[in-house]
Parts: sequence; C-alpha cells; structure tokens
Amino acid sequence: MKPSGYLQRPDYRVDLLRRRNHFRAEAAGKLLADSNATIIVDEQDHALVVYFPRDAVVFDDLVAIEGKTSHCPYKGDACYWAAAEAPEVPIAWSYEAPYAEVATIRDFVAFYADRVTVSMGAADPAK
Repeated sequence: MKPSGYLQRPDYRVDLLRRRNHFRAEAAGKLLADSNATIIVDEQDHALVVYFPRDAVVFDDLVAIEGKTSHCPYKGDACYWAAAEAPEVPIAWSYEAPYAEVATIRDFVAFYADRVTVSMGAADPAK
C-alpha cells in the first residue's frame, strides 16, 4: 500500500461519525443495507457518505468487480461491488485495509449516492 497522505497533509480532515439513526440503502426496489450502527464519513472537500457495517449489507444481488480498485491517499485502497444485473457499474465500495487514521471503516461498505437511495430515519432509542 502507498504511504498515507496524512504524512504530507496532517491537517486533512476525515471525520468518522458513528450514528444510531436507522439508515437503509435501496436500488431498483431491492434492499441493499439496513442498519442502526452506521458511520458517516465527513471528508474534507467531499460530500457526506454513509458506511454500513458489512453484516448489514445484503450481498445476494451484488457482485464483486474483480480487478477494480482505487486509491485514496487518506483512506487507502478500495474494492468495489456492482448490482448483478449491471456488473460493470460500481454501486458500492469498501476499504479492506484502511489507513490507521480511519481504521474504524474496516468492515464497512458505502454506496454511491447517485446510484443508490440511502435514507435515514430516527435514532433507535433502545440502543
């Protein structure tokens, strides 16, 4: 893995905000994720992104996109998933081995806001 971008820019912000609100991710009428234990990633110069715990993601209709990766200097190397009916269009990603500064997002999955509907409900008072 390439060295962390924090070495050159220690002031760069990637804030990880744990939330108990009920979040759902859906596409084409199918549930992709549902959780009360998400992380909102508030990265400098980027839109907010909801990350779902891997065990809250429904992988039945998702396929891994073999060989597709990208590198974020502040989060690490990402891998991607697509909907089974459109296997060439990524709709989700995760960081399997994120940098230490954002290690909390390991085992979490995010979805593209322009390809998946992510909705938020009230926090679960029981948790």
